[in-house]
Order: sequence, then C-alpha cells, then structure tokens
Amino acid sequence: MLVNRAYQTYYWSFFVGRQYRRGLFVIGFAIFRKRLWAVTNAVSAPAKTVKRQAETSSSIGQGARLRTLRQSQPAHCRAGINLFGDSDAERGGARRRLRASPARASRRGWLCFVRRRGLAFVLAAAGGLLGRLAEAQELFTESADLAAGEVDRIYVKGLAYLNRSQRENGTWPGSHYGEAPGVVGLAVVSMLAHGDDPNHGPFSKAIGRGLNYILESQNSKTGYIGNSMYNHGFAALALAEAYGAVEDERLGPALTLAVRLITDSQSRNPLGAWRYSPESKDADTTISGAQMVALFAARNAGIGVPEEAIQKGLQFFRRCQTREGGYGYTSASGPNGPRTAIGTLVLALAKEKDSEAFRRAFAYLRQAPRSNSYYHYFLYYASQAFFHADPKEWSQWNRKNIIELSKSQNYDGSWDGQFGSAFCTAASLLSLALNYRYLPIYER
Repeated sequence: MLVNRAYQTYYWSFFVGRQYRRGLFVIGFAIFRKRLWAVTNAVSAPAKTVKRQAETSSSIGQGARLRTLRQSQPAHCRAGINLFGDSDAERGGARRRLRASPARASRRGWLCFVRRRGLAFVLAAAGGLLGRLAEAQELFTESADLAAGEVDRIYVKGLAYLNRSQRENGTWPGSHYGEAPGVVGLAVVSMLAHGDDPNHGPFSKAIGRGLNYILESQNSKTGYIGNSMYNHGFAALALAEAYGAVEDERLGPALTLAVRLITDSQSRNPLGAWRYSPESKDADTTISGAQMVALFAARNAGIGVPEEAIQKGLQFFRRCQTREGGYGYTSASGPNGPRTAIGTLVLALAKEKDSEAFRRAFAYLRQAPRSNSYYHYFLYYASQAFFHADPKEWSQWNRKNIIELSKSQNYDGSWDGQFGSAFCTAASLLSLALNYRYLPIYER
C-alpha cells in the first residue's frame, strides 16, 4: 500500500494544475510519514510480540502478503530490476526464506521491508518529492525579495484574460492582430508554459481552439501558415511546443510541413535567411530570428532540421552584428535592444554561448535601454537572452521585469501596447515563463 499510494500520488500530481499539485505533494508526504511510522513501530515492538504475531500467521498468509505487495507496485517496478535495486532472483530467495519459518519471516519480513524497501523507497520518494517541490518553487528562490505567489498571481491573471476573451474560432478580438496565426501561436505557447495539463487542464479548451485555428490557417500543400513569415515562425513555434504534449495527431505532420517551408524558403534566399514572404530574396534579423527559434524548437521536438539550415542562419546573423556587439536590421548598422536580444538568443540556442560574438552581443544588450518602441516584443526576447546568458544577470533582470509588469497589468489581466492586447499579454506572460521552465525551448 505504501508503494502504491505513493506512486499514485506522485503520478497524478504531475497532471493537475500547479496550485493543486502543491497540495497533493503535502498530502503525499503526510501519507509517507504515517505509513513509515507504522512500519517503524512494528519493527521496534518487543520480540515476544513479534513472535506471537508471526506464529498466528501461516506460510500461505505470508506468501499472499508478498504477492499483494508485489502486485501493488507499478508495472515497471515488478519487472527485472525494480526501483529499489533488487533483482527477481533476490526477491525469489527472500520469499523462500520467509516461507521457511513464520516467526523468522515476521521479524525478517519487517526488517527486510524497512531496510531494503522502506528506507530505499522513502529516500527515493522523499528525494523525488523534494526535487519536484524545489522545481515547482524554483521561480521563487531566485526572487526571494518578492512575495511567494506574486509571479503566479500575475501569470494566472493574464491567462484568465486570454482564456476568457478568446473567440470560439481560436482568435482574439480588439484588433486585427488578434486574428494573426502568429499572435494566436504565442498565446498558445504562453498557456503551455504555465505547466497545466494541456489536454484536461483549465486552459485545455483554449489551447485546442488556438491550435485548431493555426492548423486551419496552414496551406496543406506548402505548409505556409498565415500571410507572412512572422506569422509562420511564431505559429510553427506553437506547433513545436504542443507536439508531444497535446493529444492531436495533426500536429506532427503540420509541424513537419512548417519546417520544410522554412528550410525551402531559406534555400531559395541568396542571403541564407528570411524576410516577409517565402519567396523573398532579402532578409532581416527580426523575421529570421522567428524562423531560427522555430527550427530549434522543432529540433527539440524530434523533427529533422538540417544542420546546414542552422549554420546558414547563424552566418546571416554574424554579418549583421556591429562593432559594438549589437545587431542591425538588414546589415551591421543601427543596432537596438530588440534586435540584439534576438541575436543573443539565437546564439544561445545554437550553443555558442562561449563565442566572442555572444559575449559582445550580451554586453551590448546589458546596456541597451528599454524603449517604448516594441516594448513587449523586446521583453519576449530579452527575458530568454538574459536567462541563457547568466543566472545572476537574469535574476536581477527578472526581478525588475516582474515589478514593472505587475504595475502595468490591467485590472482584467491584460497588457496594452503595440500589436493589440492579445499580443502584449502573450509576450508579457512569456517574459515571465522562464520562472516555470516547463517548455523545452526554455531549458538552459
């Protein structure tokens, strides 16, 4: 019962919402402590009492209890080497010894259970629970001067706005940007980033509607999503993050088509990058950044991405880096914060954080002012760039970002700015999503 109850508590806690999961962890730990206390009392009972209890039980009863204990374990614990490290042969020998003498079986049975199963399981379960709790609370350990629930309060309030204001077709009102597949994609990613069950959780319907809109916006032959490569890049990112997490058989083929569209467009571009349409012959760092992030996310999801495509994209970004370390729009001139945040993130995802180009880019980004122009767009990329660059730098940047977003968030949970409330809300939430770190693209 101890093994079964603990396993079920841990297993189901993974699929429920973050708020409820913490409560389940506490309940699970209470169960462990109660069961372990009972086992400890049985072991420390007087030997005479143990012997009397053992003599009243038959060897058949002992075997039945062993079979019950074994059957109560998960399947992966019953086959071969189980979680506690004892093989089938060792378990068989223990059963033979237990059947030999009821009195000795009782004493050795309890001791064996505590020593080989109870202690090992408690250590493993406690380590797993504490590790899971540490992961769940990691967002607060790096922001110790903030209220424990402040980030989650802001985030859930923003998600509630997106969930409440979404149309039945998966888009958002307020401006034509709310109907853009790229904006819908970012909103979906912001919901996935909170870590709730995407199939049965509180935002599962909104996620499903958004993904369905993206899939319906995709050209079934070419794989092109929307009417610009901006839309295509952000929508492809949503497909990549949803693939494998959301139960929808359409996601894999759609993501494969979207990746093929990106690489085919690049192969026709003499600069090895991207601009507004798949047929463009010029390129810029903003649109190219969206495609590069989508390619990295697709690769993380298991979709084949040619290394040549990654290297050609990186070469374009190298050509656009200025002497100061920042990134220009179409060439190595006129750097600014948003474009440098994009370039820094691309280098980080390409695992080039030890390169001179990355060090120069981050040095420029650290000094770049937060302008009102493209503010939420900047937050989306800058949060990831700081996160990948340096834990201490990100912690400081993140603390300021939390405070600023808390002050600027509207009463209904949204944020206002360029490109409409849906985009600004999704981008703001994604700048906070590094505090959760559930998405593969957000791993250091």
